[in-house]
Amino acid sequence: MGAFALSLSGLATGPQAMAAPEDTDLAGLSEEQLSSQEQPATGIPGVDEIRHTRNIKLLANLPKPAPFTSSSTWSDLAFQDHYAIAGNYDGFVVYDIRNPRKPEIVSKVLCPGSQNDVSVKGDLLFLSTDSSRSDSSCASTSLPATNKDAWEGIKIFDISDIRNPRYIKAVETKCGSHTHTLVPDKRGKDVYLYVSSYSPNAAFPDCQPPHDLISVVKVPLKDPTSAHVLSENVVFPDGGNAGRSGTVETGYVTATSGCHDITVYPSKDLAAGACMGDGVLWDISDREKPREINRVQDNVNFAFWHSATFNNAGTKVIFTDELGGGGAATCNETIAPTRGADGIYDITGRGDGRKLEFRSYFKIPRVQADTENCVAHNGSLIPVQGRDIMVQAWYQGGISVFDFTDSSRPKEIAWFERGPVPNGGSGGAWSTYYYNGYIYSSDISKGFDVLDIRDPRTATGKLIRTGELNVQTQGSYRDLFPRR
Repeated sequence: MGAFALSLSGLATGPQAMAAPEDTDLAGLSEEQLSSQEQPATGIPGVDEIRHTRNIKLLANLPKPAPFTSSSTWSDLAFQDHYAIAGNYDGFVVYDIRNPRKPEIVSKVLCPGSQNDVSVKGDLLFLSTDSSRSDSSCASTSLPATNKDAWEGIKIFDISDIRNPRYIKAVETKCGSHTHTLVPDKRGKDVYLYVSSYSPNAAFPDCQPPHDLISVVKVPLKDPTSAHVLSENVVFPDGGNAGRSGTVETGYVTATSGCHDITVYPSKDLAAGACMGDGVLWDISDREKPREINRVQDNVNFAFWHSATFNNAGTKVIFTDELGGGGAATCNETIAPTRGADGIYDITGRGDGRKLEFRSYFKIPRVQADTENCVAHNGSLIPVQGRDIMVQAWYQGGISVFDFTDSSRPKEIAWFERGPVPNGGSGGAWSTYYYNGYIYSSDISKGFDVLDIRDPRTATGKLIRTGELNVQTQGSYRDLFPRR
């Protein structure tokens, strides 16, 4: 294994509050006046042309650095102290974001293995590998999916030195790790990784259906090199959704053979699983054994349950539908606004009687070109007092900020987008998250973006400071606002 490293000096030990800035541009406007600030969408923007509402601005963009190339797809983001860590299919990059207007690259690690989704905990960084590799090293080469000796799984780096991340451990997992979710234990001694993987076809020897499981990796924080697969939990003993054939245009439902993404809310002992053909609510009071509370399907409008986000109260879940696998133009004039969208669900009832109750769909209202891959993708809450507001990536549909305080009537309040990628290529925002007062976005083709939203409806979000953020590991911010 190669030696690399990453250090986190002055790591904050917990969330903090700061003085609220004044949103002077839009201060004092009524809700109706604020709504009128949206720039009219008068057709498809030109190639790489930037359009946005008045209340959101691009502060900085850092293109992909060498040794990464234009084909290195930028993927997920994690945050610690004043650093943003961006995974990509060929490794990861650490950005210093102390000055959001002038982010700087601190370190780069070349370590191929899609998707390289990333999470952090203290001095540890975790990386997902979901492609067949010759071995677990960062010098591995790609192998055919049918190779039974191929390696896939979790890689662990020591990030105690910010400029030299050091690879310390690999854990092979069945069917690889498409994504993973970090789950702290209740004693603070260990973390668990819920490893999501699924079988898109029968070519992978260890993904043969029925796969229908998540691997649980246990990582002792004081001895991370002893990390190991604790269990392989079958979460769909009945096989899950059987699926329905079709196309992007006619509609289809993906058969369930695992989960794409899992979001946990540890303080509430809850997890929400976006599992191909099923949306699931789990009890995770026993971290090692997630237990299903309720499961829902949408065989009319949802093709592929992709990701999940709780509201801060833990009373709602937003599920995304990745219609077309992220490579199709599903925000054009021909695809309905109920497809390739978010599904908003309220959690009703108590205890084991809780249920996911559908309330509405949300999809960006701007029509995209037939060449633009566009679909609901990764986003996070903006920690706003008294409202449920989310910022979300939509590939070439750009970035959308919407209010879902009324679950039945979600409303977009800000947006940013670039025009089509030249020559009909794939691109756009993969993950877009709010962290310590700013919006950070990982753009498939453009690299790393920093944006600022200046709007009275989101102003209290700038009060919150936290020392670490893995978006799929949600924490509560209700008690972090100063009391009046």
